[in-house]
Amino acid sequence: MPLTRIAFVFLGIVWGSNFIYMKWATALISPMQVAFLRVLFGFLPLVFFAWRRRVITREQLRLLPHFVVMAGAATAFYYVAIIRGTALLPSGIAGVLAGAIALFTAVFSLLFLRSEKFNWMMGVGVVLGFAGIVLIARPWEGADSDIDLTGVCWLLASSMTLGLSYIYVRRFLTPANLPPLALATWQMGLALLMLGAVTDFSGMNRLLEDWHATAGVVIGLGILGTGAAFLIYYYLLDKLGAVASSSSNYLAPAVALLIGWAVGERFGILEVVAIVLIFISIALLQIGQQRSLRIGARKDDVTSTACHDARRSAHRIGRLR
Repeated sequence: MPLTRIAFVFLGIVWGSNFIYMKWATALISPMQVAFLRVLFGFLPLVFFAWRRRVITREQLRLLPHFVVMAGAATAFYYVAIIRGTALLPSGIAGVLAGAIALFTAVFSLLFLRSEKFNWMMGVGVVLGFAGIVLIARPWEGADSDIDLTGVCWLLASSMTLGLSYIYVRRFLTPANLPPLALATWQMGLALLMLGAVTDFSGMNRLLEDWHATAGVVIGLGILGTGAAFLIYYYLLDKLGAVASSSSNYLAPAVALLIGWAVGERFGILEVVAIVLIFISIALLQIGQQRSLRIGARKDDVTSTACHDARRSAHRIGRLR
């Protein structure tokens, strides 16, 4: 169990530190170039482990159209959008807004998955989350705002895209019972091809001018923040389950805020209130989802027991006849 705790904390730290690496890198090269490098160095450890475990098979080619959708939306666009948004905002604020993935996932689950049950706790979480986002964006201030509204929109677009991708996976890929490592490897590999086809590589060598930025992209964003993070998340998924594993979303925004504060980012009272609202929103959505799963499991047990009793009664009646 100590190894599981270490992996959990490490995952939150890795995800939370990604935002400062993106800030350093986009000061030297374009967001598209950063996204390409992130996917490249994230793909390498994934494809190595996928090859060692032999999880990629020829039969999976029938799912290629779905892999292309996931690669284009949930990987290529997602990374470009989150990097563009982070380049325009304080890294701590960007980390908190990225936590809105849970918010959009809950809303899209309600809209598109009939099996998902929405309870009052999740409803309050959604309202508080959107209130926090509005307080951070402050659209009523217009051009006078200290927060770049374009950056907020890019980060919200990335969160919405990832939230929708979870729904897409549930509907089209979960029934195929793919190993998670196989799906991640297909996604990263195809996204790498897509980004490679549209990225302008001129001037990318400027990244080498700052060794902090270089190490941040290659090791921080790529190897650890993408490749290793996927592997650790799947390890936690196996050991703790989906709800507990995704609780690392609490830790990542907090880490991003602490790092932002350490490098000199300061937040006003309005930002603090917004951050608190978003944290409470994430917690309520997580707890509400957990309760919904428990209630669903109980109902399934009751239904299964009732069906079993009905079959036994029918069998007895048949014997009496």
